[in-house]
Amino acid sequence: MNKHTPISLFDAPHLSWEQLLAAYEPLAQLAQCPQDAFYHAEGDVLKHTKMVINELKKMPAYKQLDKKAQTILYIAALLHDIGKPATTTLEENGRISSKGHAKVGEKMARFLLAQENMDWQTKEEICGLVRHHGLPIWFLEKNNPQKTLLEANCVCNLYWLSILAEADIRGRICQDQENMLLKITLFREFCIENKCYDKKYHFFSDHSRFLYFHKEDKTPDYQAYDNTQMTVYLMCGLPGAGKNTWIAQNLPHLPVVALDDIRQELAVDFKDNQGQVLQMAEERAKSWLRKKQSFVWNATNLIRQRRRKLIDLFASYGARIVIVWLHKPLETILAQNKQRPTPVKEAVIYQFLERTEAPNLTEGHELWVVE
Repeated sequence: MNKHTPISLFDAPHLSWEQLLAAYEPLAQLAQCPQDAFYHAEGDVLKHTKMVINELKKMPAYKQLDKKAQTILYIAALLHDIGKPATTTLEENGRISSKGHAKVGEKMARFLLAQENMDWQTKEEICGLVRHHGLPIWFLEKNNPQKTLLEANCVCNLYWLSILAEADIRGRICQDQENMLLKITLFREFCIENKCYDKKYHFFSDHSRFLYFHKEDKTPDYQAYDNTQMTVYLMCGLPGAGKNTWIAQNLPHLPVVALDDIRQELAVDFKDNQGQVLQMAEERAKSWLRKKQSFVWNATNLIRQRRRKLIDLFASYGARIVIVWLHKPLETILAQNKQRPTPVKEAVIYQFLERTEAPNLTEGHELWVVE
């Protein structure tokens, strides 16, 4: 993916397709990505994306939004299928599929937006819309439609999502368009029923929300008794984001379990097997957890699955989990990294960025965003 571009995605509504395709290679690749004719008789992904943009601009609901909301939706529509070239395959039966393209597209969108001068909430709203753009069509097929809905509600505006989904369906040539538009109507009704259509669902407490997303037997209206006994601050951020500095300035009184420090103690290189490092880190964490002592877990923690394992461990000891996400501009991170005693290679930082899964409120009790 392009590392630097001369234009901004936030100017996309005012730019020509020629300008966008010249500046963003992932968008240009959409023209070479075929689609299954049953769902997309119009042709390649770029043709579909252009049709979606055209339909979006015609929608009354879109026209009624303020300029910032329109820009967010426009960029989300522009990027909604950006993950298809990386995931498109020809099945044995001759059909074309792009399984997982929304999840890949979310990461690609985050990579592109990291270089933009815009606040975290706006960027993550776009990423959330890209990630969940198919949800209004498939939500009833999920094992737990209500929980899936509320998970999406934590990362994007479901009213905007329904607008994007409608533009996505209208911006194609397919046999079951009317049926899919009906599903979007049902999605809107389901959102209204669950009190999250144009606002965030109101949980009884942070702990109630935490248990709902981490336990199978809880309902959204569950009123949990908060029996947490200490707090674990889970740091997240790219190398060079300033995690050590933030801890020293804001939590100087707390013990810190730092993976970088343990690597130095054990003389383990960052590229080596990290099993021994993680084992020692978890042992130290457990010692603080058993004492009911609050502490900081300091590492990049950019992958959701890895965070989930740690959060489950901390919660099993009765900890309250505060995720501290250092979302600094990429330019700042690269500059700060150069000032470190042992800088990380710039190419490695970009690799981290490409894999980043930003934390959200389905994961911990609180999410502190440091910009």
